Amino acid sequence: MVTSSLSAPYDYYLLDADLSQEIDRRTIDEMGIDGFTLMEIAGSSAAKKLLAEIPQDAHSIYLCGKGNNGGDALVIARYLVQHNISATVVFLSGTDDLSPDADKNLELLKKFDTQDFVTIVESWEGFEPLEDYDFVIDGMLGTGLDSDVRGDYIQAVNWTNEQSRPVYAIDIPTGLHANSGLIMSCAIQADQTFAFGGRKQGFYLNDGPDLTGSVEYCELPFPNKYRENCQTFLLDESWISIPEQTPGRHKYDAGVLYIIAGSEGLTGAAMMAAQSAWAEGLGAVILICPHGILPIYEQGLPSIIKKPVGTRDDFFFTQQHVNDVLEIIEEKNGKVLLGPGLGRDEKTVTFVGQLLSNNSADTVIDADGLWALSQLSSWNKPDESHWILTPHPGELQRLRGEPFTGDNERLEIIRGFATDHNITMLSKGMPGIVGTPAGHCYLTNYDTRYFARAGSGDVLAGKVSAFLCLGNTPDQSCAMGLLNGKQKLDNYLQNPKGLPEPKDFI
Repeated sequence: MVTSSLSAPYDYYLLDADLSQEIDRRTIDEMGIDGFTLMEIAGSSAAKKLLAEIPQDAHSIYLCGKGNNGGDALVIARYLVQHNISATVVFLSGTDDLSPDADKNLELLKKFDTQDFVTIVESWEGFEPLEDYDFVIDGMLGTGLDSDVRGDYIQAVNWTNEQSRPVYAIDIPTGLHANSGLIMSCAIQADQTFAFGGRKQGFYLNDGPDLTGSVEYCELPFPNKYRENCQTFLLDESWISIPEQTPGRHKYDAGVLYIIAGSEGLTGAAMMAAQSAWAEGLGAVILICPHGILPIYEQGLPSIIKKPVGTRDDFFFTQQHVNDVLEIIEEKNGKVLLGPGLGRDEKTVTFVGQLLSNNSADTVIDADGLWALSQLSSWNKPDESHWILTPHPGELQRLRGEPFTGDNERLEIIRGFATDHNITMLSKGMPGIVGTPAGHCYLTNYDTRYFARAGSGDVLAGKVSAFLCLGNTPDQSCAMGLLNGKQKLDNYLQNPKGLPEPKDFI
C-alpha cells in the first residue's frame, strides 16, 4: 500500500461533531483544563480578532442560546465592552437553565463596570430590533446541533440574514450541520466564522462554503494527541508548495509521461492534457494514439512526441493495440495518463481492461478511461502499479453503480473507494476531494465551479500526471494539481475577461 505523504498542520484538520466533543471532553477530564478556562481562551481570542476589524464606539447585538456557544459570546461581550463596544445581549430562550459555564460568564459580565454599555434581553419576544448597531454575534447553536432549528431561533436566523451589518458566527453558523454542511431548516449566513480549536468538516461541504464566510482559526490548548483520529484535512497553499520547473540534464531526466488518448471526433481532450502536462517542465510527453487521427496531433502538438499504433484506418483503440502500447510505455521509465477522448466503443473498453491488467506503471485514469472501468465486471490492478482515478460526480456515480446525494456522502464514497481498491481518488467538484489508500481525505478551500467547463478536467489530469512524473507521491500530485488550478484562477481573476477558458489554466 502507498501511504499518505501529505501532512497537514493541526489548524487544517477538519473535525466532525463527535471528534470536536471528544477532544473538548478529554482536555477537560484528562488534562484538567476546565471548560470555563477553554471558554475564556476561545472568547478572548475571537474578541482580539474583532477589535482589529470593528469601529471604535460600535454597538453590537449578541444572539445567545443556552449552551456553551452562548457562553463564548458572553466572553466576547465582556472583552469588547472594556473597549467601549456597547452590547445588546439577547437570550433566545431566557436565562434559566444556561449551561454552567455560560451562566458563570453571564454573572461575570454583570459584575464588570458595564452598566452603561450592556443591555440584557431575556427573550426574543422582548427584543426590539435596533436601527443603530454595527454588527451581530451569532452564539445561538453550536456543533452539537443534530435536528432542525425550531421556534424563536428560526425568527432570529431569518431576522439576522435580512440585516446589512456584518455577522460573526461563534465556532459554526447556527443551523449549519457540523459534519455534512447541510442546512438544518434554516441557517445563519455569516460574514466570518471563528473556529475554536479546529475547523469543522461541514464548513467545506454542501451549503457550508456559502454560509461560513471567511474562517478565522482560534487556537485552544487541545493536546495534539487527541486529534490523531482525524481523517479529513483542508488543502492550502500555506503547507503545500508546488516546486518550480527545473529542466533536466537530458530530456528524459525531467520526467516522462505517456498519454494514451484520443479517438475520432474527440481529439481535443488529448491535446489539452498533453499541453497541460508539458507546461510543467516535463522532459518528454509522449502521446500514444490510433494511427488514423495522427495528422490532427502532428499539426496541433509540435512539442509532443507522437507514437501512433495500428493502421491509418484505425480511429479508436481496440484490443489489437494492447501489445503495441505496452511495448511503447516500456521503452522509457515513466508514468501513464489514460483516458482523455478515448471514446466509449465496446472494443475500447476491452482495450482498457487488458491494458490496465498488464501495465505496471503508475497510471492516472481519467474521462473515458473511467467510463471503461465502470463497464468492467472487475478490476485487475497489478500490485506494483498505483492508480489515480479522477472522476467528476457523474463518473463517480457510474463507478459506484448507484446514485448518491450531497458532498458529505461523496466524501465517504471517495474514502471507501480509495481504501477498498488501494488507489488514490481525486473527486472533481465543489469541493475537490483527494482520497488516499490510508483513508485520509483532503478537501479544497476555494470555489472550484470555474472548472466545470468542458476541457478543464483534461487540464487537471495533465497537471496531476506531470507532478507524478516529477517524483511526487500520488496524493501530493493530486493536491498540487488542485492548488495549481487555484493559483492560476487567482491570477486570472485579478484581470478577468469574461469566463475563463480551460486553456487559461494550462
